[in-house]
Amino acid sequence: MELQKINVKVFVAEPDQVPLTAFIDIFHSWIQATDGVYYDVADYSHMRAGPGILLIAHEANVSIDETGGRRGLLYNRKQTLQGSNAEKLRSVFRSALEYCRRIEAEPTLRGKIKFLGNEALFVINDRLLAPNGDETFYAVRADLEDLARSLYGGAAFTLDYEIDPGKRFSVTIRAPVAFDIGTLLKNLEEQSKEAGRRLVS
Repeated sequence: MELQKINVKVFVAEPDQVPLTAFIDIFHSWIQATDGVYYDVADYSHMRAGPGILLIAHEANVSIDETGGRRGLLYNRKQTLQGSNAEKLRSVFRSALEYCRRIEAEPTLRGKIKFLGNEALFVINDRLLAPNGDETFYAVRADLEDLARSLYGGAAFTLDYEIDPGKRFSVTIRAPVAFDIGTLLKNLEEQSKEAGRRLVS
């Protein structure tokens, strides 16, 4: 299976600290600060457990998503990714985590939001490519395990998925200990450097 249309959701630790609508102005400020990187903001805050506040861009959409009744940052990669499946997973997870770090550092939030580094939801946003069943899980499990080992620096983790043909294929990655976003990004960077050293040697 060649992975594409990868989604990653990283959950908020204390979702009630910041009103969902606060992200409308934050995302508009990002649009104003860039030269055409982002296109628009969509407001779904009126929907209970819905898509939340969506920042639209060409390569990927970023949202503060409340699907499933849990708030988190959802990174939805839309454009084609190059490289191996392992490289694609690292790229998408890194992008999602960098957006989490950017939100945590947003001056208007004054440190009111933190993301749970020990849990992430991986979704393939293509039912044709990835039917929700055992075959899809076995096709991606080894790469997800390698990614989780890198993210958590070799700490224990679990991969959980629920077979439901009516839903998109997804896997929840969890570690039993806390991790902050900065540590996860550092772990991914170190893993990438190690992979580069192996290629040179």
